[in-house]
Amino acid sequence: MSDYGSPPPPPPPPPGGGSPQPGYGAAPSGAQLATWIQRVGAYLLDYLLYVPFIIVATIFLPKTVTTDINGVVNTSTSSGNLLVAVLMYLIVLAIYIYNRCYLGGQGQSFGKKTLNLVLVAEATGQPIGTGKAFLRDICHVLDSLACYIGWLFPIWDAKRQTFADKIMTTVVPIKS
Repeated sequence: MSDYGSPPPPPPPPPGGGSPQPGYGAAPSGAQLATWIQRVGAYLLDYLLYVPFIIVATIFLPKTVTTDINGVVNTSTSSGNLLVAVLMYLIVLAIYIYNRCYLGGQGQSFGKKTLNLVLVAEATGQPIGTGKAFLRDICHVLDSLACYIGWLFPIWDAKRQTFADKIMTTVVPIKS
């Protein structure tokens, strides 16, 4: 009889009887990890939300510019449109809390959702929650301390993690 058209035999089990470990670029769930440029894009999209409000706050931040007899320019602030500037900064704070902490704790900030990425715990593959997302943002200070090298770590790290991700044991896979 001919074996033509029959399915190939199943692959042999991995040596040692265990399951294979995820390799480079694989999340615990087997999903592909986000590249460095995808992560940068999500980060920029998150902070792009603040730009209009910061521009308005800067425009309305009251300033008085004077030049004295010797041509020295002095700038000082006054209380003219301070209320508008404070309101804009409060909106920026509200966006940060909602986007980075609340949505980030659920795994997807605005930027991550736009680029189909998700922030999850390395061990469970589940979103880390609001409190841990906030702590992770604080840990990003360490990414900046050594000449911003921590931000570049995902380029060569096997799990594509920043220092903050390593501390918080998180990964950023592409959502399937």
